[in-house]
Amino acid sequence: MGAGRRKFDEAIKAQGLLGPEKRKASLAGVAMAKIQQLYRIERETKALSAEERQRVRQERALPLLDDIRLWLDEHLPIVPPRSALGKAMNYAHKQWPKLIIYVEDGRLRIDNTLTENAIGPFVIGRKNYLFCDTVAGANASANLYSLIETAKANGIEPYAYLRTVFTALPQATSVEEIEALLPVPNDSEDSAQVS
Repeated sequence: MGAGRRKFDEAIKAQGLLGPEKRKASLAGVAMAKIQQLYRIERETKALSAEERQRVRQERALPLLDDIRLWLDEHLPIVPPRSALGKAMNYAHKQWPKLIIYVEDGRLRIDNTLTENAIGPFVIGRKNYLFCDTVAGANASANLYSLIETAKANGIEPYAYLRTVFTALPQATSVEEIEALLPVPNDSEDSAQVS
């Protein structure tokens, strides 16, 4: 839902609506208000178990999503498709199954902000990839970045983890020994444990 929210926010900015009253009265503002209700539910259920979160989503978020879908179906035909609002509405319409899938599983997040934040530094450094001499070099860089971000996501300090991997990898003689070097969640902040 995060990308849909971002598109409607861009539509509000493109319309240059000043003041909260004008924003609320606009179609983009109405969409944002509906989406913000979904995010409110997510904040309220943050501490719940995945099963309980899914139950609350089914009870509270699903009716809101149905309301958004009806609103979208009603207004999509009357909004110029090339306008910022039209683009936001068309995006939501085309991506609808992907935007609402999170209500089916309490483990899923409403958006992919964490993933976007994790890969952000690499996207910003994209121009540096032009200096990779070969496709193999670019693939090696991508694999290394992926490994570092996976270690971070699992609470493992990347430098210590890579030291452990680069020391143990040459001695690995089986697939199981190599797989044992993959990063796994870790309770300790400063250790570089692998499975």
